[in-house]
Amino acid sequence: MGRVKFSVSSVLLLVLFNLTVVYSASAQTPQRPLRPSPAEDIPVIPFMEGWYANQDGSVTVSFGYHNRNREIVRVPIGENNRIEPATLGGMQPEYYFPGRHHGVFGVTIPAAMNGETVWWHITSAGEELKVPGERGSTAYELDRNPRPQGSVQPEIWFAGGERGTGPEGVVAAVIQTVRVGEPLTLEIQTNDPSMRDRTDPRFTKPLDTNVSWYMHQGPAEVSFSEHPSSPFSESRGMSVLGLVPVADTRMAVTGGEGPARIIATFSEPGDYMIRARLDNWNASDSDGLDQCCWSNAYQPVRVIR
Repeated sequence: MGRVKFSVSSVLLLVLFNLTVVYSASAQTPQRPLRPSPAEDIPVIPFMEGWYANQDGSVTVSFGYHNRNREIVRVPIGENNRIEPATLGGMQPEYYFPGRHHGVFGVTIPAAMNGETVWWHITSAGEELKVPGERGSTAYELDRNPRPQGSVQPEIWFAGGERGTGPEGVVAAVIQTVRVGEPLTLEIQTNDPSMRDRTDPRFTKPLDTNVSWYMHQGPAEVSFSEHPSSPFSESRGMSVLGLVPVADTRMAVTGGEGPARIIATFSEPGDYMIRARLDNWNASDSDGLDQCCWSNAYQPVRVIR
């Protein structure tokens, strides 16, 4: 049975930014533009991926990040990892995996707060980075429309709960409870509603989707193991198109419909959040770089002694 263990290390210094990142740092030592980047001690960079206009007048902002360290970095939610206004916070990750990760969570700005700007702040290496999210430039506007061959955001949900799509996804209504060191089976339900042309040789059979599991929030490490019904994919640890990281916990859902399960074991008591990301990137018109097509599900877990 395969096992994956996550560990946490600190971060110290910033090198890369995009147009949406705002610096609040003091003067820095000049850097040579072509100098190779170090493989450690680099701060995590927050990204605003874009925004969705919702039918009820609200706006959902998609956020991601870039961790150029070789190790997982933890920044606990609080003063160093916060959303403003605070009433819209709480879903940002505490664990940052190496590489560029898109659409890790979403923040929905209610219609009553139309025009409000959301800020995500991350402080590491003694330096704060913050990125804004709002209904703004159409260049950042995202949509949920079908792609050229019919791909849409897949549906993800917990048994008995509502279905969710997109980066904001769905949060389990029930908090799972388990003791330290005891294995806990986590399960999500999936469906890919994409309407594809079955006369096209590429789509004569339903395509498999993929589920990747991530430690999202929590005070200590968690170990993930394969569930007998959901073996890890051989492609784990690689990347999609050489750009989008593939988690070691990635598994396939045959035909794009059905459950995905994993076994989680927690080392310390406390409140945790596990994220499951469902994607249909096996389709020719879908990948993780154009903000289509994946959906998140978040499972709160309370660990006791």
